[in-house]
Amino acid sequence: MNNNSNEVNNSEILFLYDCKECNPNGDPDNENKPRMDMARERLLVSDVRLKRYIRDYFLHYNDFSDKTKNIFVSKVDNRTVDATERYAHFVAELIMTNDKYKEKVQKHIKPEMKKEDVIKKIIESSLWELVDIKDFLSYFIDIRLFGVTLPIKAEGRGSSITFIGPMQFNWGYSLNHAELIESPSITSYFAGRTKNEGEEGGAIGKDWRVYYGLIAFYGRVSGNSAKETELSKEDLESFDKAIWNSILTETNTRTKLNQHPRFYLRVEFNDKETVIGDLRRYVSMDKTEGLRDVNEYTLNIERLAEKLSAFQNNIHSIILKKDDDLKIEGIEKIESLKAETDKQVKDVR
Repeated sequence: MNNNSNEVNNSEILFLYDCKECNPNGDPDNENKPRMDMARERLLVSDVRLKRYIRDYFLHYNDFSDKTKNIFVSKVDNRTVDATERYAHFVAELIMTNDKYKEKVQKHIKPEMKKEDVIKKIIESSLWELVDIKDFLSYFIDIRLFGVTLPIKAEGRGSSITFIGPMQFNWGYSLNHAELIESPSITSYFAGRTKNEGEEGGAIGKDWRVYYGLIAFYGRVSGNSAKETELSKEDLESFDKAIWNSILTETNTRTKLNQHPRFYLRVEFNDKETVIGDLRRYVSMDKTEGLRDVNEYTLNIERLAEKLSAFQNNIHSIILKKDDDLKIEGIEKIESLKAETDKQVKDVR
C-alpha cells in the first residue's frame, strides 16, 4: 500500500436516498413538476440540488468555532448576492479582524471605516490581492469540496479565479420507474394582496409529487484536484457525515418532506489514478414498477461487490453506511471487503 495518511487520493461514491409522496427536485420551467426522464420514467435530481442540501447542513450545524466549516455559496445578511460581493464580504471581514493584514491594508482601509464602506472600496478598487488565497480556501469547506469560479480580476489569473472542485457528482436518477401523483390545484391567499382595486387576490398552482423513487447518485473525488483546493481527509470525513444527515435535516419543507438516506458508500483508493467508473451500473432492484415504500423491494449489489473485489489491491479504505429498513442482497460481501481493508489500514499504522 502506498498511501500518505495526510494525502487525499481518488475516491468514488455511491449514494442512495428515497423520496415518498414529495417533489425531490422541481423544474421551474415546467410547472415545478419533478424533473424526469419521461422516456424511461425515471426521476432526475440535479447535482446542484444535492450540493445545496449539503451546504445547508454545514450552515445549520456548524458551531462557528471551527472557521474551516463555513460555506461560501450562501446568503449574506439574509440577502442573495453574487460571487463577487460574497467574496468582498469575506475579504472585508478578514482584513478588519485579522492582525496578519493590519500593515498590508492600512494604506487602503482607514480604521474608522464601516464594513459596508470597506466592501464597497474592495469592489471598486479591486483590492482582491490583499488576501492570501490560501486563507480563502482554508475558510470554506464547500470551496475545498466543490470548487468555485470568482469573476474578479486577479494578477496572473485573467478575469477570474477558478478552482475546480475535487468532488463532482452526476445528476441523480431513480433506479425504479417513478409515477407522478395526479396534481390537485392549490390556492394560496395572503391578506392585502389584490389583483385590482376592490378585488381579492391569490395564486393558483399545481402541487406535483411522485409516489416513490429510490434516487442514486454517483460521485468522484480527484486526488490531483484536491491538492489545488487543499481538501483534507478531515474534510472528507465531515462530508461523509453531512451527505447522509443533510437528507434527514434539510428536506423539511412541505414539498421535500419524506426523503430518507438509505445507502452510502465511499471507496477510497490508494493512488490518484484508479477509477472504476459509475458505480450505479452495478446495482439493481428486484422490482421497479408500482413501488410505494422501501419495504416493497430488495436492492441487489452483488455485481458491485464483485467489481470492488477485482480492485481490492487498489482500495485503501471503504466508508459504508446503510439504513436498516433497506433490504440489500450482497451487503455481506462488501462488509467483508471493508473489514479486510480496515485491518490492512490498522496493520500499516
